[in-house]
Amino acid sequence: MTTPSDTMPENSGQAFTDGRNERQSDRRSAPWFGPLLRRLHFYAGILIGPFILIAALSGAAYAISPQLEKVVYADQLSVPPTDHPLPLAAQIESANATIGGGAEPSAVRPAPEPGDTTRVMYADPSLGESESRAIFVDPSTAEVVGDLTVYGTSGALPLRTWIDQLHRSLHLGDVGRLYSELAASWLGIVAAAGLVLWIQRARRTRRPGQMLRPSRKHTGLRRTFSWHASVGIWAAIGMLFLSATGITWSQLGGENVTQLRAALSWETPAVSTELAGESATGSADAGSAVDQSGHEGYEGHSGHEGHEGHMDGTGPGAASAASEVDPADFDMMLSMAHGVNIDTGQVEILPPAEANSAWVVHEIQRSFPTKVDAVAFDPRTMEVADRVDFADYGIAAKLARWGIDLHMGSLFGLANQIVLFVLAIGIASMVVWGYLMWWQRRPKHDPSRRFGVLPPQGALRGAPWWGLGAVVLAAIGIGVFLPMVGSSLVVFLIIDLILGLRARRRGPVTS
Repeated sequence: MTTPSDTMPENSGQAFTDGRNERQSDRRSAPWFGPLLRRLHFYAGILIGPFILIAALSGAAYAISPQLEKVVYADQLSVPPTDHPLPLAAQIESANATIGGGAEPSAVRPAPEPGDTTRVMYADPSLGESESRAIFVDPSTAEVVGDLTVYGTSGALPLRTWIDQLHRSLHLGDVGRLYSELAASWLGIVAAAGLVLWIQRARRTRRPGQMLRPSRKHTGLRRTFSWHASVGIWAAIGMLFLSATGITWSQLGGENVTQLRAALSWETPAVSTELAGESATGSADAGSAVDQSGHEGYEGHSGHEGHEGHMDGTGPGAASAASEVDPADFDMMLSMAHGVNIDTGQVEILPPAEANSAWVVHEIQRSFPTKVDAVAFDPRTMEVADRVDFADYGIAAKLARWGIDLHMGSLFGLANQIVLFVLAIGIASMVVWGYLMWWQRRPKHDPSRRFGVLPPQGALRGAPWWGLGAVVLAAIGIGVFLPMVGSSLVVFLIIDLILGLRARRRGPVTS
């Protein structure tokens, strides 16, 4: 009686071992990083795509909202120009009469140019954070021409504020802000993965230049892919920029950014409004108390205007606690500021928010060259109590300021807004093309499979130990710094395991 081993060649065991080792060696030598990025890019595109699509479309609307404001609120923003405006005192008294009840302004923004209106702002407990009631006054006649709610340092009017809240939180409050954080966090990762995949593909093709523009000769999936890839490579830098700056406004990741900036001493300097007060014995406290609240130069992280909200209690949303503020003092403070470091028409004058507090006059010009100098005056001595000039900002603070203003479309005016609008539409189009490619990749000969074929699994099984370690460490690091990425990665892994089990049960896919 013979056994199977009797009929096998003498070296068959060695051959089997060599074959298995050869397959394992081939698996280790096969590319793994590209397939891993492709699967990650796929999952992020399919699962996070809807969030990115909403953020892109609402962002496109926000980019052009300043121009919409000029049309919708023309009566409140524009008046016949005059070369001889009335003193601010007369304009403020007119606004006070409109408000009534002995109300006093929390901030005043003089008309920056002839033909513009002056904004006299008041605190209103019924309004939201960083919002205030603004009375619009004609500088030449002191006639009130408007009464609207404004938001943040940019002075967004109701239409732009509504679009901003849609873009930031879908009008769902703090819970809704998680959607925008998810979109901002993944946008950069998707862009980086797509950029690497494009480079890898360009290295394999004979004419990489053709990948910079959509294909006209192909149809179906190949044409859709050419649009997705070519637009993606042109938009990649913009996507990375929007992701990095957008994260600073987020709830979870934004707090980590704030802590990182503090640890590296990259905070934006803030002018102090605290003054040396009188003690119980009547002697003056030594020195002045420097504001250590950590606010971003009168600009807190309170929304998409983000670094626009006044978090230190001295902004337009805060009521002036100083009794009997003389409207003429606004003219005097503005004149004194012009003699120091305030040399632009776009300024905001803030009266003392409380006793033992200073007046503040600060520039709010967000277009380049940036004008955000600020000066505080002691109302008792009429001397400069503190000042902060943009020229004295550290490089990190300057880059943060420019990045925020570029993201909001205010740094370079209309050109900035047009570029942001086109970029946002491009991002939205890439999401749509991604879903279209998924549909076009569905198996044609299997009607039961209604969706496209996924990129193959198992990329990490062929990775070297150092590659596997780097991927794990990167995932943990990014997941901790950007919690929404970390939690969604866990969801990706669970879905991937479930789909892998289903694929094994159904067998191979034929297209």
